[in-house]
Amino acid sequence: MVFAIAHAIIASGQPDGLATIISGVMVHHDDHNHSPMHSHAGHSHAPDNFGFAFAVGIALNIAFVATELVFGYAANSLALISDAVHNFSDVIALVLAWAAGWLARRRPTERHTYGYRRASILAALANAGLLLIAVGAIAVEAVERIRQPAEVAGLTVVLVAALGIAINGATALLFMRGRHGDLNIRGAYLHMAADAGVSAGVVVAALAILLTGWLWVDPVISLVIAAVVLASSWGLARDSVSLALDGVPRGIALAEVRDYLGQLDGVTEVHDLHVWAMSTNETALTAHLVRPCGSDDLFLREVCAELAHRFDIDHATLQIEAGSDACRLAPAEVV
Repeated sequence: MVFAIAHAIIASGQPDGLATIISGVMVHHDDHNHSPMHSHAGHSHAPDNFGFAFAVGIALNIAFVATELVFGYAANSLALISDAVHNFSDVIALVLAWAAGWLARRRPTERHTYGYRRASILAALANAGLLLIAVGAIAVEAVERIRQPAEVAGLTVVLVAALGIAINGATALLFMRGRHGDLNIRGAYLHMAADAGVSAGVVVAALAILLTGWLWVDPVISLVIAAVVLASSWGLARDSVSLALDGVPRGIALAEVRDYLGQLDGVTEVHDLHVWAMSTNETALTAHLVRPCGSDDLFLREVCAELAHRFDIDHATLQIEAGSDACRLAPAEVV
């Protein structure tokens, strides 16, 4: 039958000599009065809490693993026993993704000043890596089954696999609403959706073999499933690696951010611009703005609010340079 091996474990200025520096601009829902050195604009992007979805998904998959083991031994089906091992890896994947989401909501500490938001990026990265490993495992097993066809356990396998479609499909639906805004949730969604596809392949292959006796149908469908999982997980792998390397998050065009900042009233130059992911659903920005007329708290509030509105950048830190001396970080090649 179709073998799926573990594929988921699967975040007014103060003058000082020639320059005016205003930094520490953070974006929150609340809008309080702050000192001139710090400005907060009204927007927040706290990660959604998918605790209920994770709890239900974990419980359903533990029950399904037990079911597959019982019926696998009863039907002498290596396919079901192997898929039970694979589905146990689902439980581990969901636990790790849940833990990463919980860590992302922890408060900052003296040592981890951003908190543990990047745990969600690491979980998504691990998820993507194991999804790709699973593709290879499915393909290898399929090729081996083409060389040495094996008998199928029959109707018992069909019924248990159909249960797998229901459980994995229902779990995937629990994560569907967060799959576009959070890479960690997207990993959990893709993982469970891929599992539902694997179970569907098991049903199709088993029915086809029962009707025709063609044992080669099983490995061929396995290869099709491997291709589908590869296509769906490649984007997750690419995006999670990019975020882990502090790449600009997908959906944000750095040139557009630079153009917006450069067109601000009084700004003559933008340099040392960096945009990166603090977590799988929070984006940060730092930039130096040359503005000879200086700045004030209202200017910063408006800029940060617009960065949040236009680009979904939640944490912006801006340094205003009003002096004539060139900044040592001005050259584009300087990081």
